[in-house]
Amino acid sequence: MARVFVVGVGLTRFEKPGRREGWDYPHMARESGTNALADAGISYDQVQQAFVGYVYGESTAGQRAVYELGMTGIPVVNVNNNCSTGSTALYLAAQAIRGGLADCALALGFERMKPGSLSSTWDDREQPMMRHLLALAELHEFAMPTAPYMFGAAGREHMQKYGTTAEQFARIGVKNHRHSTNNPFAQFQHEYSLDDVLAATMIYEPLTKLQCSPTSDGAAAAILASERFVDEHDLGDRAVEVVGQAMVTDLPGTLESQSAITLVGAQMSRRAAQAVYDQAGFGPDDVDVIELHDCFSTNELLTYEALQLCGEGEGGKLVDNDDTTYGGRWVVNPSGGLISKGHPLGATGLAQCAELTWQLRGAAGARQVEGARIALQHNIGLGGAAVVTAYRPANR
Repeated sequence: MARVFVVGVGLTRFEKPGRREGWDYPHMARESGTNALADAGISYDQVQQAFVGYVYGESTAGQRAVYELGMTGIPVVNVNNNCSTGSTALYLAAQAIRGGLADCALALGFERMKPGSLSSTWDDREQPMMRHLLALAELHEFAMPTAPYMFGAAGREHMQKYGTTAEQFARIGVKNHRHSTNNPFAQFQHEYSLDDVLAATMIYEPLTKLQCSPTSDGAAAAILASERFVDEHDLGDRAVEVVGQAMVTDLPGTLESQSAITLVGAQMSRRAAQAVYDQAGFGPDDVDVIELHDCFSTNELLTYEALQLCGEGEGGKLVDNDDTTYGGRWVVNPSGGLISKGHPLGATGLAQCAELTWQLRGAAGARQVEGARIALQHNIGLGGAAVVTAYRPANR
């Protein structure tokens, strides 16, 4: 199969919903898409397919979004895969390149969200997460809002099984808020102490407000290309190769395991990560920098284990040893992660891609991970899908 390269990335700043008056999704798409095209040094008429992700929006909003870049008649596919929507668009664009169906493809994701907790749009039909919620309610009394309930319950299970502490989860929030102070695209750029994080409003124990990702407006985009396109346009010095990628959806164990940890995607993530390591020919010890799905601090710790950064139940040790920040074994979420950078659902996976592309180019400014050569991305959506992607520079 053909090799796949990221040759351009672009972002908007992630914002509190409604903060920028009149800022609608076409504006977001134009900004992020134009930035990605400029980064690649190409024009929109060279893009042969587009995959556009969003969770909250009308049908064909993807077309309306990319029409801000041009109307060239190319296939435009709308993508909705819950919080993994952006990386699903990336996955599909990579498939088009890898399968020889296109030499240049655009993956773009955006979200215009409402303030407050996530809620359902359609109340007259079966909710996609109903079976997951019913299975979890047998283990932990049901609570609203559902997202912190699910990931908080998974954290409680980890505490009960392995002795993980509320402070260890809180320290993840401290780390990611600290990282975001160097990210001009982040929704929040304020550093908090451990006491601040622990004393913040309790959302669902052990999760306080400063350990939860916010709702956000924003967009991100990536231009993917074939080896032939990279060579013809002399993009090798800035191209980043996708050396492994896998998407895994729910397995029978999701509903049968009687485990909150499994219900929030740990099994999917572990299988996807192993597939990527097998494809790429390296393991977690070879990775330098990671952007992972820290929708809640509990999930970042669970994902350490799913990505095999440590053994099962040992995530707290990585926190205690500062293994996941600058000076440690890996730098995890140098962007500030979802907790502090923000979480516009359709854009999140592509923002992760952008951050890792900059890191591998040595262009991440004050966030730069020294000597970064291999990067790993993890993005999940409940209901469900986990997408894991590995990258390295094309010229190394």
